[in-house]
Amino acid sequence: MPYTVTPTAIPDVLLLEPKLFSDERGYFFESYNARAFQQATGLQVEFVQDNHSLSVQGVLRGLHYQIRHPQGKLLRVVQGSVFDVAVDLRRSSPTFGRWVGARLSAENRRQLWIPPGFAHGFLTLSDSAEVLYKITDYWYPEHERTLLWNDPSLGIEWPVGGAPRLAERDAAGKRFAEIELFD
Repeated sequence: MPYTVTPTAIPDVLLLEPKLFSDERGYFFESYNARAFQQATGLQVEFVQDNHSLSVQGVLRGLHYQIRHPQGKLLRVVQGSVFDVAVDLRRSSPTFGRWVGARLSAENRRQLWIPPGFAHGFLTLSDSAEVLYKITDYWYPEHERTLLWNDPSLGIEWPVGGAPRLAERDAAGKRFAEIELFD
């Protein structure tokens, strides 16, 4: 099996660690294999787009979601490190309103599966970080929403000393009590 899968505190959010083959020449691993992903997770997903972002230290992106055309995401870091967060926005879920976070880095090669129905964001911990993520639906800007990254009702423990660097839309995110939710 090319992955070790570990459920997080929110069982639908999964931490995947690929099997690494290394020797004196370097290393190799399968970053994604549809058949192995399905066998390891029990999920059959179709990814329609790959995204690649570069962020400098202290940048916080998120917490984003699409109210229509919700996206599942499989994320990994290919340079640097981030603290990645998912917030459950599914009213019918036993973990509704809870969050989970994981450190992802080029060094640990961990990947995070975040299913549709979650808000997602990350904070860059290293000088810079490049994040690659596969998504299950296309981006529709008219359906994109932003949950306020530091809403006190969520209690997200961001490992940030001081104010993060934010885009205008992230600084203007709505509080959890005000956002549109999933059933």
